[in-house]
Order: sequence, then C-alpha cells, then structure tokens
Amino acid sequence: MPHLTSTNRTKQGTGLHTGLGIPGFAHPLVAPAEWAELTRPRSAPLHWVVLNVADGPGSRPDPHCLAAAGRLRNAGIRVLGHVDATYGARSFGEMVSDAHRYIDWYKVDGFLLDRCPTERTSLPEIRRTVTTLRAIADKDAHVVLGHGTHPYPGYAESADQLVTFSGPWSDYRWSQVAEWTADYPPDRFCHFVHGVPAPHLDEALRIARWQGAATLYFTDRTDRDGRSDPWETMPGYWDDIVSRIGTGVSE
Repeated sequence: MPHLTSTNRTKQGTGLHTGLGIPGFAHPLVAPAEWAELTRPRSAPLHWVVLNVADGPGSRPDPHCLAAAGRLRNAGIRVLGHVDATYGARSFGEMVSDAHRYIDWYKVDGFLLDRCPTERTSLPEIRRTVTTLRAIADKDAHVVLGHGTHPYPGYAESADQLVTFSGPWSDYRWSQVAEWTADYPPDRFCHFVHGVPAPHLDEALRIARWQGAATLYFTDRTDRDGRSDPWETMPGYWDDIVSRIGTGVSE
C-alpha cells in the first residue's frame, strides 16, 4: 500500500501544526534535565507530555511528579496520565481507578491509554472506558489511544488521537499507512519512533507528513532488543528536531 501524499492530507487538515508528543520521560529524580527542558521556550509546539509515575499513578502522591506536572501546566502544556490497558487484559475498574488518582493527585488534562487493543471486538469496552474517563474529569479530557499500530477504524471515533505507529526506525522507514486514515486530519494521529539516526531525521519527518501524523516523537535512543525504555531520556538531537519542526520542515 503506497504512502498517502501530503496533498491528500492537507485537504483533511484542521490547522494544527506538526508538534511533539512526549511518551513519558523517566521519573523527575532520574531525568531532571529532561523535565526542565520541557518548560524552556522552544520554537516547536509541544502538544502534550505523558506523566508515568510508576507504571501508572503509583500508590501515593509523588511530590516530585506533582511539581513537574505543575510546572508544565503553568507553562500551558497539556499533561496526560499514563493508563495501561495491557491490550485489553486490564479491567475497566483498574483503569478508571488509575484515572481517578491521576486527576486527584496530579490534575492531569487527559490520558494516554497505553497498549490499547486494536481488535473490533475490544472496541465497545474501550469506548466505555474513554466515555468514563471524560465523565470523571473536571474538564474536557484529551484522550490518546496508544495502539502502536493501525487499529480497527472505529477506534478513531472514540478518542482525540490514536498512536498508529510506535516502534523502531528499521520498521518505520518501510511502514505503510492504512487507507482509512485518509478520512481524518493529521491531528488525529501520533507516531513514536526510536532508533532514528540523526542523518535520517528529515526522512522520518517526510514519512510522518506522507502518512498524515501531526504529533511526533523521534529519538536516537533504542530499546536494546526490549531490554530498555527508549523514551525515558531525551534524544541526543533534541535541539535539532525542535528546530526542524519549528521551522516547518515537516509541513
């Protein structure tokens, strides 16, 4: 299946410029420079930052995470709580409990429902979960479904954004886009790519444009064959990618 052209995508656009979505840095005590960098003035828009305290909200409020989330909110940056769906294995009650703690302790603006299932049969339960997450939030919650691949198309009607790619550059550079995504504007889709070499940043940005994803995160960190989290630290070319997106290279 060929890549969609940027012309096809522009017709579907809603005016949201390409920007960064942060999948979740390590704890602020472990990665203080990363969290501090997020509130520094930058040229590229930061769409949202995921707060993952301890594979979720943790068992009690964490003062360091509370301070980090507060600084982001004060800077006008949306903070999302990390809720693990475990590909449909976690119960509705467990996920809603996580969401309540994120709201009560960290005043989050929405949620990333990570490891979200993709099958049509799981859609009713995810739709129920998203509806409840919106209902318990004091304000309109921004909900991102972290599939990591293209799900059944009906999921696009249940959330603000879908993560339709999450994985290594070796897969991304040959990836193909699902045809149904052409019915939606780029601001509905997110791509997270690790192991992107600095010389291939422009190519990665072009792929995101062709496939119609407006929220991006590229890093040169790798998962070491599944032994580490590539999102925990900032990419070595952070300033470069911020500059490229901010100057409209990917538009």
